[in-house]
Amino acid sequence: MAEYDYKPFWDETINQLHQKLGEEEFTIYLGNLKYLGASESEISVSVPSFFFREMFRSRYHNQLEEKLSELTGKKLALSLEVPQETGEKDTQKKAAEPVPEPQPPNSSPITPSQPIASAKPDKKPHPQLQEDYTFETFVVSEDNSFAFNAASAVARNPGIAKNYNPLLIYGGVGLGKTHLMQAIGHFIHNNTSLKILYIRGETFMQDFVDMTFQKNMPDFKKKYRNVDILLIDDIHTIEKGAGTQEELFYTFEELYKNKKQMVFTCDRPVTELKGMAPRLQSRFQWGLHIDLKPPNYETRYAILKKKMENRNVLVPDEVIDLISKNISSNVRDLEGALNKLTAYAELLGKPITLDIARKELKDLIDSSKPGNLSVENIQRVVADHFHLSPNDLKGKKRSHTIVRARHIAMYLIRNLTEYSFTDIGEDFGGRDHSTVLVSCDKIEIECRTDSNLYSTIENLKRTIKEYGAKS
Repeated sequence: MAEYDYKPFWDETINQLHQKLGEEEFTIYLGNLKYLGASESEISVSVPSFFFREMFRSRYHNQLEEKLSELTGKKLALSLEVPQETGEKDTQKKAAEPVPEPQPPNSSPITPSQPIASAKPDKKPHPQLQEDYTFETFVVSEDNSFAFNAASAVARNPGIAKNYNPLLIYGGVGLGKTHLMQAIGHFIHNNTSLKILYIRGETFMQDFVDMTFQKNMPDFKKKYRNVDILLIDDIHTIEKGAGTQEELFYTFEELYKNKKQMVFTCDRPVTELKGMAPRLQSRFQWGLHIDLKPPNYETRYAILKKKMENRNVLVPDEVIDLISKNISSNVRDLEGALNKLTAYAELLGKPITLDIARKELKDLIDSSKPGNLSVENIQRVVADHFHLSPNDLKGKKRSHTIVRARHIAMYLIRNLTEYSFTDIGEDFGGRDHSTVLVSCDKIEIECRTDSNLYSTIENLKRTIKEYGAKS
């Protein structure tokens, strides 16, 4: 045996891990590893893609290094190389080291570059998915790498691994649940001919109610069961619908039996969904549950950097540091701060400075000390602004002023609280979730081009938070 020929030890290590993991898990995650060669203290292995490399690091890297060291009697490092890299040796030693504030590491998203089937670059975007919610635009960090890797594994092998079906991602508002879910959809859509359905939990429930009323359940079943990938966002919104839950249970059974992949998101662990039927809770727990936590400082910094690159916006590092240190709740709030600054720069034609950022973001930074942001308070503040009463907003009147105020109030409640579209509708005279959804989308779109409306919304936010702090 040559001096640094560790191939027999590598083969034995892989065989032992194969026996430990079982056929299915080994084939999916370790079946594509290739021994490349070795030096005195390092073994080089080829992995198929960048995202696979990160998944391997988080799950198996230490196990393999320890076993190799045990068998050879030497301390060996494992170098993971991606074919696209031009001679770069990417070892555990070269992982990004923590950088003192305010200069965090350059955290770029890991790209899932290993296709499931032959790629179809000319394919039209999936109509139900947001184009920017892809794996490429998701900023990966220690906080969310497990969730990213799990989503990537599902995207590459939908329906194959029972341990990942269903995949349920849960956590608070604005942490990336929908982003990861839709990234799965995009990846599968772009690389296969599998049929994908993305839907909100509220829409599933509304479809069930409508089809039941119309006595057209065959069409409902065809829509939800004749798919390869079912993505349901905000599953907690069906917690109060017993009939909806029963239908979802049977839909789940049918898809699972036929090895169709299901992915759900929820605002909390399913065990805390007190209104959810026990047998449906049980089905959700068959697969893998991932908890998304609020991002740490380095991740917040990297997210802002990435969003600036995507928009081609110039924001000084000291301003990014200010936002990253003071807005820590979720990604949506970070993006809100960036939106406010970029709108200021575009509308007034002025560069963004640290002093301007401190002034313009004062209300957002102060809001990290939350007040009483109740629906009633928001309705009252909006009604006062338009010289109306809260009952006008909740009533049936359709004058231009009332409709405008109603839409704005719905939009603010959706953005400042964790109320679902259905919950908001109930607080506006029993309107259905689709009415609220359309109203919120209308204001969101108009805010991008109407500087007066944008200013009104920001002023109302400030007033609402001040009002809540006094309550």
